Amino acid sequence: MTFVMAMVPVVELRGAIPLGVAAGLLPAVAAVTAMLGNLVPVPFILLLIRRVFQALRQISWLGPKIDALEKRAHLKGRTVKKYRTLGLVLLVAIPLPGTGAWTGALVADVLDIRMKTALPAITVGVIIAGCITTAVTCGVVSLF
Repeated sequence: MTFVMAMVPVVELRGAIPLGVAAGLLPAVAAVTAMLGNLVPVPFILLLIRRVFQALRQISWLGPKIDALEKRAHLKGRTVKKYRTLGLVLLVAIPLPGTGAWTGALVADVLDIRMKTALPAITVGVIIAGCITTAVTCGVVSLF
């Protein structure tokens, strides 16, 4: 459940780790499971997102939504564009809504960051975000 939840956009590991801990997993097990699950879609996003967007643009009501999504990725990509790899790590590492592996992969694709650079940067960001989320989750859990 934790692994699959971490693959879901928006929720990602920020929701999967607390879910795993609440379900009784040890925090370290929940964290590693969520990190691995969060990384599963990344190569597919990096390889296929342009083709998927191109196909979705053929549907009249989806075209403007895809354009808006790409525009948001460009806006989020400002810091990434300035700092390249470090910027991509930070975008993924900050455990807030609108950041994460899915957004990082989309931004990397929009900014034409090659997979050999993007995948390690996103992985490091996911590990950092997982550690932060686990620490916050354990701090919150230990209060109860």
